[in-house]
Amino acid sequence: MNKDIFLTNSYGGKKEKFQPIDENNIKMYVCGPTVYDDPHIGNARPLVVFDLLFKVLKCKYGNDKVTYVRNITDVDDKIIQSAKDKKISIKDLTTKINNNFQEDCNYLICEKPSFQPKATENIKEMIEMISILVEKGFAYESNNHIYFEVKRFKDYGKLSNKKIDDLISGSRVEVSSNKKNAEDFVLWKPSNEDEPSWTSPWGRGRPGWHLECSAMSKKYLGDKFDIHGGGRDLLFPHHENEIAQSCCANGTEAFCNYWVHNGFITQENEKMSKSQGNILKISDFKENVNGQALRLALISAHYKQPLDWNDKLLKESEKTIDKWYNSY
Repeated sequence: MNKDIFLTNSYGGKKEKFQPIDENNIKMYVCGPTVYDDPHIGNARPLVVFDLLFKVLKCKYGNDKVTYVRNITDVDDKIIQSAKDKKISIKDLTTKINNNFQEDCNYLICEKPSFQPKATENIKEMIEMISILVEKGFAYESNNHIYFEVKRFKDYGKLSNKKIDDLISGSRVEVSSNKKNAEDFVLWKPSNEDEPSWTSPWGRGRPGWHLECSAMSKKYLGDKFDIHGGGRDLLFPHHENEIAQSCCANGTEAFCNYWVHNGFITQENEKMSKSQGNILKISDFKENVNGQALRLALISAHYKQPLDWNDKLLKESEKTIDKWYNSY
């Protein structure tokens, strides 16, 4: 494959020619699932989009030249609450949902990433990163919590084009009396007796969600890599916070060179999400729909654009797949 690859870089918002740091060692990290409930087709879109990019990169640079990391978040407040609601152990819940997720990936003909690290298997690396941030003065302890002090990172907001003053009045800022500033975010929090916890210099507790990806991407890809991907809903605050943590801990000006975000799946122009109550689980399609047809439907619009889901879209994809099969 001799053609150039162009990606829309969310950091700056422009379409850019992909130029890897090292053509013999392409590195890509994509935020994976939080395993508290079975995936829906809104979750499936990034699976297919970045699997396609993985395949394209391997086609251009070589099968052994691309490292693709997609994490599994298996410790999170949503998981704790879901396990309580379902009256099962957290371990049983996360194992079941992760197994279902892997089956869904197979159904959608997605290749396994090079690595699929679990958050719970990388707590040591997370504690080390927090310790560095505290040492350098970018984070502080308050009532057994560790917070990242956003004002200490001068480039905060450049990915999402948000100013700190806007964040303070924004709805996605967690309110807590433990913080110095409203916009600061948690790196480590204490756990109740019935919640997952690990020993740390700040007492038993668990990591904040944003920190998990920073620690795991560093472990598997180093201080700086080529591509970071995920759904557009992760751009802020998750990816903005990742940049702040990683750049400050690693002492680098950049975390990765290309930020790639796929658009939402919508129904009647409303985002598909569990909170909206309009989800369609991947498992709902398995009995009657070829996984290739569902995959094609998910990439039938440009990856960065929203995709409005309807029966016609799926039927057209099924017809296309049938036509391809019948042409041989």
